[in-house]
Amino acid sequence: MTQITPRKLQQAVDANIISQQQAENLLSFLELPSSTTAQFNFSHLLYYFGGLIAIGAMTLFMNLAWEGFGGWGIVSISLVYAVLALLLCQRFKRQGHIIPAGLSATFVICLTPLAVYGLQQAMGWWPSSSQYHDYHRYIQWHWLYMEIATLIVGLILCWRYRYPFMLMPLAVTLWYMSMDIAAMLAGERPDFQLRSLVSLYFGLAMILLAFWVDLRSRHSADFAFWLYIFGVLTFWCGLSFQQSNSEWAKFLYFLTNLAMMLAGVILARRVFVVFAAMGCFYYFYHLADQVFKDSWLFPISLTLIGLAMVYLGILWQKHQDTISQRLRGYLPLAIQELLANKMH
Repeated sequence: MTQITPRKLQQAVDANIISQQQAENLLSFLELPSSTTAQFNFSHLLYYFGGLIAIGAMTLFMNLAWEGFGGWGIVSISLVYAVLALLLCQRFKRQGHIIPAGLSATFVICLTPLAVYGLQQAMGWWPSSSQYHDYHRYIQWHWLYMEIATLIVGLILCWRYRYPFMLMPLAVTLWYMSMDIAAMLAGERPDFQLRSLVSLYFGLAMILLAFWVDLRSRHSADFAFWLYIFGVLTFWCGLSFQQSNSEWAKFLYFLTNLAMMLAGVILARRVFVVFAAMGCFYYFYHLADQVFKDSWLFPISLTLIGLAMVYLGILWQKHQDTISQRLRGYLPLAIQELLANKMH
């Protein structure tokens, strides 16, 4: 939908669609600060910047000094942090500060791998070859215990609080898990082809999960956002790193990217379009560099194809509403409602 601006409201007044008073009242309403929807303003910037610093401190920026606390010390500190974060979450929720509440609950989910690591250290179950600060740097099969615990804690907290940003660490965890499962299946140094294959299927499963979540939450907040991002990232990387000397396989790769682009347009998810566009350009580069490297007609053909697509876009813009309504009539009601909410 076109963004509503003061200029457009004034144009509506000049066209006698609404009155001047209605335009002023609507503008005042739209300028009210929202505590439930993420916006690009200074308060929300402080929310997310501060929250991500706190999360990063206990994840990406964790150093070796924490090893001095020992296993039980790490578990105790993690539990204290988790309790304080949950108390803050409850307080922010009562006060109506939805975004800080969601960040506090997300912080607890991100603490889970550290707590599980400390427990494994205390019980003598942790291999001495790695430390917690390697969790976000290296692929190891024994990270799976931390990842499974994170998913369990995350699902419980998501069921309890239902804040969209809480899906971010779960999506990252699923991404990590896809790589660690490959390590578990093939040993400490899995074959690159196996890793990409596991990534492909894991990413596809995450995309399907995101679509299911999208359908279930079609009348509420966007809970599928982070799942789509990491699902597409995992799937596309696994697909792009598949090795084949067959031109038909490469053409199928191109068609898959076109299908991703179409899915992104239908679902109003830009992440599909971004990665699909990179895949298409990669295929065109392959054609120019390998298949048609001695043909002067190939650049001309691509130019004509590009111009034809621009013209197709013009035709689509003219008849978009009519075509969309007819196509939606063949879809299940739940998907029709999802697409209608995306358009509005």
